[in-house]
Amino acid sequence: MNAKILAPEEHFIEKEPYYEAVGDEIAIFHAAHAHRLPILLKGPTGCGKTRFMEHMAWRLRRPLITVSCHDDLTASDLVGRYLVKGGETVWMDGPLTRAVRVGGICYLDEIVEARKDTMVVIHPLADDRRTLPMEKLGQLLEATADFCLAISYNPGYQSVLKDLKQSTRQRFVALEFDYPAPDLEARIVAAESGVDAELAARLVRFAQTTRNLKGAGLEEGASTRLLVHAGKLISGGIAPVLACRSAVAQAITDDADMLAAIQELSSSLF
Repeated sequence: MNAKILAPEEHFIEKEPYYEAVGDEIAIFHAAHAHRLPILLKGPTGCGKTRFMEHMAWRLRRPLITVSCHDDLTASDLVGRYLVKGGETVWMDGPLTRAVRVGGICYLDEIVEARKDTMVVIHPLADDRRTLPMEKLGQLLEATADFCLAISYNPGYQSVLKDLKQSTRQRFVALEFDYPAPDLEARIVAAESGVDAELAARLVRFAQTTRNLKGAGLEEGASTRLLVHAGKLISGGIAPVLACRSAVAQAITDDADMLAAIQELSSSLF
């Protein structure tokens, strides 16, 4: 049997990811990492959680292995499995195992979407044990000092059937994210998309009107990410109203009446 481990160099972030702090999240993450505490990020879609993780990985000079969780994600997907290649049985480490071995940051995005058996392997890594049970190998892998476990979820989308149990939540240091204040969000949109400050401010005002419709026809308003998408289209020569329809309105709803209402909002601003 052979084992394959992905080189950690493949996960290092060489160039500083653009990130604007909205509070004390950078200092808290630094302190948590120094004391080997796992991190929980919670907040709406597109508010900067993933970018924050990329920024912290760059700051700490640690490899970042990100896993987008989904309904079919199992503990074996995270830990690893035996595969047959060329008539030979090969053990392939999963992303969580790779991060534990090399002292990297494993970021499990939208953790509540994963199957429940994933918690069996996460829990011992998220407390004082800092171990990863590898049942198929009959091993208990100890995390290195630099290993960091981070998870995220969007409380606004959760239901009784998809929520973090207290037994999981109380293992983590929690950081709450939201959309930035208008001036800061406009600065982010301008920096990320290339539009001027005045247009970025109008895009933020447009987003705020859609966010006010949350629960009144929309599940979620326009995220900062979607504003950046719209800004990039505008920078590429697309008219603002058309950019807002394609990058924002169509992304957040399929309802014809709501699309028309959002179109009127963008037309009034642009």
